[in-house]
Amino acid sequence: MHHPAPGRIHRERRPDVLSVDQRHLTGPFDIIGDVHGCLNELNALFAALGYERDEASGWRSPDGRLPVFVGDLVDRGPFNVGVVELVSTMVGQGAALCVPGNHDVQFERYLAGEPVPLLFGLEGTVREFEAQPAEVRERTLVFFRSLPGHFVLDHGRLVVAHTGLREDLHGVDTPECRHLAAYGANDDSIDPRDVARRHPWIADYTGSACVVYGHTPILEPAWHRNTIGIDTGCVFGWRLTALRWPERTLVSVPAGQIYARRRRPFLPEPDTIQST
Repeated sequence: MHHPAPGRIHRERRPDVLSVDQRHLTGPFDIIGDVHGCLNELNALFAALGYERDEASGWRSPDGRLPVFVGDLVDRGPFNVGVVELVSTMVGQGAALCVPGNHDVQFERYLAGEPVPLLFGLEGTVREFEAQPAEVRERTLVFFRSLPGHFVLDHGRLVVAHTGLREDLHGVDTPECRHLAAYGANDDSIDPRDVARRHPWIADYTGSACVVYGHTPILEPAWHRNTIGIDTGCVFGWRLTALRWPERTLVSVPAGQIYARRRRPFLPEPDTIQST
């Protein structure tokens, strides 16, 4: 079947590094929240979005839609290698875009030989990848290094960054900006469920660009100041969600199970969750 081309993806002068500025890509897009190794749910989400299996890339939209991953592909979930292999293949085939999350950057640093603590699920990702041939780890390092911290899309109307990004940094392509977009407010004392404190840029945001981010799991995405978080805690047992752009509609699939728990529970008791 012929698939409409979503448009040429620009790279920097170094052929292995994607450009932050992809504003010439106008979509339509499906922006996908934090996967965290939940490969089964990712495949289910692609099916729910109407994508078709593709021999070259894994999944491809028959309508020319382009997936954009908000990062945190790895850690805590069961199939980290499978998720990275699928997403990196899609990106390599020009069938998807991806920005790195803080978990991805930590794993990138580990693969590069830096001393990083094996915390917050990284130990499971390391164990899973260490069981693979060395070329898989080398390929993964090249892939993560190729990802810019954020994307500016659709003539500047859409910005995708893992923790979001204040307006004056939209389009800024520096290592410092990449780190900020991935880690955000890096303070372990902040409740990981506290959107306002983990994403302080939102309080003063007045930009015309819609900013889509992940990082902080929430039960229900809600718009605030032309921004929206779409990490709906799949790895914690809730949902994997995509925002369709420009429609601004949400498509979600349920988690198969609770794969990870933390000291401050993400999900309330079952009888307190309202059905949707």
